[in-house]
Amino acid sequence: YSPTLQISQPNEFDIMLVIPVERLQLDESDDTGAYYYITFKRNPKEKYLLKFLDEDGKLSAFKMLQALREIIKQEVKNFKNVEVTVKRKKAGSPAITLQIKNPPSEISVDIILTLEVKHSCLPSTQDGLKIEQWLGTKVRRDFKSRSVYLVAKQNKREKVLRGNTWRLSFSHIEKEMMTNHGHSKTCCESDGTKCCRKGCLKLLKYLLEQLKMKYPKELEKFCSYHVKTAFFHSCVMWPNDTDWILGDLDHCFQKCLGYFVECLQKSQLPHFFIPQYNLLSLEDKASNHFLARQISHQLNNRF
Repeated sequence: YSPTLQISQPNEFDIMLVIPVERLQLDESDDTGAYYYITFKRNPKEKYLLKFLDEDGKLSAFKMLQALREIIKQEVKNFKNVEVTVKRKKAGSPAITLQIKNPPSEISVDIILTLEVKHSCLPSTQDGLKIEQWLGTKVRRDFKSRSVYLVAKQNKREKVLRGNTWRLSFSHIEKEMMTNHGHSKTCCESDGTKCCRKGCLKLLKYLLEQLKMKYPKELEKFCSYHVKTAFFHSCVMWPNDTDWILGDLDHCFQKCLGYFVECLQKSQLPHFFIPQYNLLSLEDKASNHFLARQISHQLNNRF
């Protein structure tokens, strides 16, 4: 598990609980290309999963999360020397959150139920991950050949929330892109030149975090994934390591922010892996513009 680029203090951790599954059929549940219904092809190997099908024969994320939640609740009772509680369920969240009270500080751990499907490239992801100029064609080919990961995530756009949609997840690839982020292989290695890409992303996340604390109501639609996506697009627009020289952090940060503000003004931020999926919908135009104004204000007043 990893503290995902935590800024202030690393007190939140994510663990993907990965269940490999075979012989699954994935059907897009809407036009985003991100959400899927899952059904089994003939006689699945994973017989134990059949009890989690809903009345339409779709694999129910809701039922699986419920069962996992019960198992975890039972298990945490057995911990002797540390106080662990399972936090109350958040509607539509793919995670089961553990609160671990242990001096020196309290941490929370999100356990995210994830299915791993050996699956050929899905049509909606075909044109995504445009990293050829930045990380190279070979790396893109390697990423494309990976298994598909799906997390138990409710699609909020559905009229009736049945809890039977699953959302594609690319966090494993995102993590690798952040680890091996250079155009040259040696970027940020002990003997290589240092760059400011990670610093940029941390600042972007920190700024959004601070603004969300200041305007929780107006900015509730936004999450760190928005700035992460804008950041990845920035890495593609400025693919060379010389575009991200360590001493240029403030300049690079402002370039990334400028790009993000443009996206907000147009209400147009394509998902990095699923280009047809716009993460900023036009219905939220008002809050998109609100955030654009707040960021511009910060930029003009030197934060």
